[in-house]
Amino acid sequence: MARYVALLRGINVGGNKKVPMAQLRELMEGLGYTDVATLLQSGNAVFTSKEKNPAKVIQQLETAIAKEFGFEVSVVLRTRDELAAVIKANPLPGAEDAPSQFLVTFLSDVPEPKRLEAIDPAAYLPDEFRLVGREIYARFPKGIGESKLATVLTGTRLGVTPTARNWNTVTKLLELADR
Repeated sequence: MARYVALLRGINVGGNKKVPMAQLRELMEGLGYTDVATLLQSGNAVFTSKEKNPAKVIQQLETAIAKEFGFEVSVVLRTRDELAAVIKANPLPGAEDAPSQFLVTFLSDVPEPKRLEAIDPAAYLPDEFRLVGREIYARFPKGIGESKLATVLTGTRLGVTPTARNWNTVTKLLELADR
């Protein structure tokens, strides 16, 4: 059995791609997943599956969501242990002191280095970011809402599927996965 965290990209934002969490939980239970729980309305689900191949789980979820809701949703998946490692690997200090200023962008894969190198960090100061594995950690001292960097990191520029969560959500997902 594997414990997973599914991060759905771009749902329930501005009235678009509405996915009620109760309906998502039912859908996931219908796929045979157990201990299903959701966090917030932004597409965060924690569950247990007999399937140990993450690619198969992603494919199952994306197919079932498209069939159930009538639109495509990209799913980025991490195991419980991968999520714990993400929290531990944070290279930017101070996340616990100002969690609303920190964002973790979860990527479907490691981006090609040339794509990341094309982003000039000096152009976005005082915002900063670091890539560690399949995650981009970013700090936004003036807030995420006004940041041009946040838009760059969560867009399609990196050539992989991104979905971002603030530090509070990331740590709460691990707590939920540990229940």
